[in-house]
Amino acid sequence: MIQTVKGGVCAAKGFTANGVHCGIRKNKTKRDLSLIFSEKRAAAAAVYTTNLVKGAPLTVTKAHLADGYAQAIICNSGNANTCNANGIEIAEETCALAAKALGIAADDIVVASTGVIGQPLDITPIANGMDALAKGLGDFGDLAAEGIMTTDTVKKEVAVTFTAGGVTCTIGGIAKGSGMIHPNMATMLVFITTDCAISPALLQKALSTDVQSTFNMVSVDGDTSTNDMVTVLANGMAGNKEITEEGDDFAAFMQALNSVTVDLCKKIAGDGEGATKRLECSVQGAKDKATAKIVAKSVICSSLLKAAMFGADANWGRVLCAIGYSGAEVDVTKIGVTFSSAAGSIEVCKDGAGVPFSEEEAKKILSEHEIGIELTLGDGDGEAVAWGCDLTYDYVKINGDYRT
Repeated sequence: MIQTVKGGVCAAKGFTANGVHCGIRKNKTKRDLSLIFSEKRAAAAAVYTTNLVKGAPLTVTKAHLADGYAQAIICNSGNANTCNANGIEIAEETCALAAKALGIAADDIVVASTGVIGQPLDITPIANGMDALAKGLGDFGDLAAEGIMTTDTVKKEVAVTFTAGGVTCTIGGIAKGSGMIHPNMATMLVFITTDCAISPALLQKALSTDVQSTFNMVSVDGDTSTNDMVTVLANGMAGNKEITEEGDDFAAFMQALNSVTVDLCKKIAGDGEGATKRLECSVQGAKDKATAKIVAKSVICSSLLKAAMFGADANWGRVLCAIGYSGAEVDVTKIGVTFSSAAGSIEVCKDGAGVPFSEEEAKKILSEHEIGIELTLGDGDGEAVAWGCDLTYDYVKINGDYRT
């Protein structure tokens, strides 16, 4: 049984965290350097952005995780360390500084950066802040969550307990992500910790499988970031027998991981830049899962639909339009569309055609913060869910002067 608990990345045994302002960001009230540390060297897995332009930290992290293990995660915000001539050097030096402060090997450190692309990253503030960051490690997952934020308006963290081999295990995570979100492999930045004992190979399989139906199904603006990464550390301190093959324990781990990632997906979508509403598109009755995913993602990515949701306009034609250009094989004469929220639900389309409905009632339903777009295709058993947000005036304001 999966139960939600407090603590984020510090909920699992053996993990501590911290976040400080070191001076990368001009605003001294904002933390800009975060650290997550495991008492024991942990099995590690990661997935990365598919953007051909990749931040230097991803290259360094990938090399460090080649053996399947890590013990710490260091991340700065305010500067993406991307498209810099000395980016690799800075990322490696960041790891060296953290390693010295923690007393561990530099190649056991995951390094990440987020913020403006193409701006030189000075190592000085990171060096000056490292000792305080490391010495302040404790049950401060919330501070670590704050330190990785950029345009995020809220911290994103979650933790759950589950049972593997009769032993209670914990898995928790933090995420940052508000704009430039259209993953295609991972998402923004997500750091997950667990005290479950699981082999690096199965941990990687679990993560790579999970992201296909979670983080890959989130879109805020259709832009795939250069620095997207999801990392999981599993230190085995719960004491369960190590999961080395698929079976009941692996299934339990997968279910717990999914509960954490889905929660973070929803938090990311709901905190999209300038967003006032979180959208969830659920597809049922597709010919197969692949078709369902294509349809759900196409709908959630439609700028016209996102704008309609901002205005609480039940313009269901935009839903069908998005399905029609998605490339999915769909019988348009079978499509059904229903909008729902805490205020109720209303069917607006059946068998590919409009049905009479109250515009007033629809307006009320679409004025809530969380909106459901429920699609039926009548072609099979395939189903999928995608998450996104509305498109508002503030999105343009935020990104009109993001760099300056």
